[in-house]
Amino acid sequence: MEIERKWLVNGWPEDLPLLFEQHMEQGYISVHPTVRIRLEQAAKEAPHYVLCFKSEGLLSRKEIEMEIPKDKFEDLKDLIGLPLIPKTRRTYQLPHDLRLEVNHVDADSPDAFWYAEVEFPTEDAARAFTPAEAGLSSYLSREVTMQPGESMGAFWIRTRLHGGESTPKTGL
Repeated sequence: MEIERKWLVNGWPEDLPLLFEQHMEQGYISVHPTVRIRLEQAAKEAPHYVLCFKSEGLLSRKEIEMEIPKDKFEDLKDLIGLPLIPKTRRTYQLPHDLRLEVNHVDADSPDAFWYAEVEFPTEDAARAFTPAEAGLSSYLSREVTMQPGESMGAFWIRTRLHGGESTPKTGL
């Protein structure tokens, strides 16, 4: 189960311990339900290729991830037939063993944006969390957790399927 809250943010946060940075590229085979592929690579590490399935939901949803071989990733990328979404993610340590994941999405495009997520062990913990307890009241001031259309799948539809220059080979 994935339980997370999301915020739109501006830039990287200041004064938080950085745990690691990853480069990612992701694309969608389907957005209802979510079926996504993603390349994930941290500095000086081998890339990981991930196939992910997600159920519907805003605060929590079922998530199944599995690593796949590079050749299967490339086959699925070719099947999608659209440019994948590049992201840079930095993960920061928060109090109470929580982590803040900050993402810079599609950095070189006019549609570029930033968002942050915090994952929680339970829905009660997610509801109880306040940005103030992490010293992030102003940074995490624009929460979008419960707003439909504020997902990466929705961004994919807006920028790749409906707003993109090419059309999918698969007729998605």
